[in-house]
Amino acid sequence: MNISMTNGQQALDNMSTAVLVFDNDQSLVYMNPAAEVIFAVSQKRILGSKAELLLSGSKSLMASFDRAIKQGVQYAEREQQLNLPEGKKLTVDCTFTPLFEPGAKQGVLVEINSLERHKRISREEALITQHHITKTVMRGLAHEINNPLGGLRGAAQLLEKELSDAGLREYTGIIIEEADRLQKLLSRILGPNKIPKKKHINIHELLHHVRKLVSAENTTVKIKFDYDPSIPELYIDQDQLIQAILNIVRNAIQATNGEGEIILRTRIGRYYTIGTKQYKLVARIDVIDNGPGIPVDMLEKIFYPMVTGRAEGTGLGLSIAQSIINSHGGIIECDSKEGKTRFTIVLPMEVPKDE
Repeated sequence: MNISMTNGQQALDNMSTAVLVFDNDQSLVYMNPAAEVIFAVSQKRILGSKAELLLSGSKSLMASFDRAIKQGVQYAEREQQLNLPEGKKLTVDCTFTPLFEPGAKQGVLVEINSLERHKRISREEALITQHHITKTVMRGLAHEINNPLGGLRGAAQLLEKELSDAGLREYTGIIIEEADRLQKLLSRILGPNKIPKKKHINIHELLHHVRKLVSAENTTVKIKFDYDPSIPELYIDQDQLIQAILNIVRNAIQATNGEGEIILRTRIGRYYTIGTKQYKLVARIDVIDNGPGIPVDMLEKIFYPMVTGRAEGTGLGLSIAQSIINSHGGIIECDSKEGKTRFTIVLPMEVPKDE
């Protein structure tokens, strides 16, 4: 049977749900870009493959596929394991819809919804909301602290002018210095408040610059690269991105006590949702270290300002990095286990129409 894929193909191509179409011989005749992402293979390389190869991992999936063909009725399977390349597994919901052709047996359209994807989107939405709420609270708190702090500093300056004793003026000098220090700390907590000055930048040249900065600070850590050279230039604020990535790399160095291994990896992501917006293409920048990992109870708090697992840490580096990436329409994610912690910066590759 020759199933025509011309009508409606554009709509299928733009769907975030993975779609596979098989003919009555159970051979693949179409795969949309979202499915290419899940199976990590291009449509050209896999066309003609049998359904039992692509839907392996659960007997229920193939059973529903067969019933859809034989009975001409739609079937759905929930929370099934799907085998993927390189031994990976994915929990999915699948819907099998028969496709009818006049005078021929029907094929089957298979929709695959990744439950992990939905969990990730929910987690990202919560992370973005959390960050905005925290920033709003911190701005209010900073305003309430700045007012009396400015008054305190001004009073100390006036008092200093009235004092003739140098020893007493030393105390007012301390008050002024500490007030200035607190104001700088508040500014760091709030993160960058300047509008990003964006231009097209080669992300790999930027990462090379970060490596040089880190190497000047620490000569014992090993930094490896795993780059995707096909990534085009990104429309970003170079200085802000350097600061964000530098904060994450320094965090990794501290986690490994300056003696571990760090991998900087770049990849292209397709049909990626950040918050509530889907992008056809995103750039992914991974910073991976082989340190002891982040405790589970800390993992969901690491982007809060002033939260740190080190006695000498300020807890501002990751919070500032998240603010910078958010201002570029992206997000920083983190997953961690003993021996492997990965921070992933996700940046849209599309230039907003208003920029």
